[in-house]
Amino acid sequence: MKLDDNQHRLFAAPPGAAEELAAALEAATGAPQRPAFPEPMGPTAVREALDRVLLAARPDRGLAVLVRSGVLAAVLPEAAALVGFGEGVRHKDVWAHTGQVVRQTPARLVVRWAALLHDIGKVPTRRFEPDGTVSFIGHPEIGARMFDRIAKRLPFTESEQGRLRFLIAGHLRAAAYEEAWTDSAVRRFARDSGDALGDLLDLARADITSKYADKVRRGLRQIALLAERIAGLRAEDAKPAPLPKGLGTALIAGLGVPPGPGLGRLMDHLRGEVESGRLGAQREYDHYIGYFERNRELLERLLGGEEAKEKCDATKA
Repeated sequence: MKLDDNQHRLFAAPPGAAEELAAALEAATGAPQRPAFPEPMGPTAVREALDRVLLAARPDRGLAVLVRSGVLAAVLPEAAALVGFGEGVRHKDVWAHTGQVVRQTPARLVVRWAALLHDIGKVPTRRFEPDGTVSFIGHPEIGARMFDRIAKRLPFTESEQGRLRFLIAGHLRAAAYEEAWTDSAVRRFARDSGDALGDLLDLARADITSKYADKVRRGLRQIALLAERIAGLRAEDAKPAPLPKGLGTALIAGLGVPPGPGLGRLMDHLRGEVESGRLGAQREYDHYIGYFERNRELLERLLGGEEAKEKCDATKA
């Protein structure tokens, strides 16, 4: 990762940051020896040290060191603002939740960063409602905009910025899945996620931190069902179409069949025959027209009785 300190020259790590980041990495990895970071630390060095902390086995322990030392407040004030946010009020401790989410995500850099920053938008959006509840309306979108400020302070590649902005803004979408979603809605979710789908689902799984085991199981089950449904629809969409394009128009011209429900029944029947192997897939139009010409009674039944018989007789004449 080649990043340019000149683009972030207004940022300066506080004195002693190198030592504290080394202590954080020691806590996160459990390694007995501290690494040596340069002093003073420029934006790239700070970013790379934070990367190492986040990718460690216990990143939450490393983050705790950065909180106590004040380094987190200096380099990531948006995340530091979460410390103690929620204590003594009517919602969970957001910093404790964030640490658990970071720890629960797979050790992939962009997902760990998304876990660290996913709830930063809760601070400016918190509202105490008249009914006693607490809301954070729009916090994913606000958090994504706050990340843009972070990216001006610390260097992220263009690809990382796009992925992180998407993950922060969309981190609640997978958890909102219900089995009542239409296939179109599921396809749209997968299409919008693109190659970030795996990261988004992993972040959503990690974001389930309830102390109630049943709630955790239900949340994980819904995300698993969404992933299975996406996989099923992708497999279905990857199958070649059983019938050639334009066959409906060819049946109208070749059999004298009118557009409407009857034509739909003919097409459904042909699909079933192709899927069963009794008819060939993606054949010439005459293959399917000839099938009905050899099975006039079936054609009449599918089209709906006497009206169909009259049309077929007219075609023969």
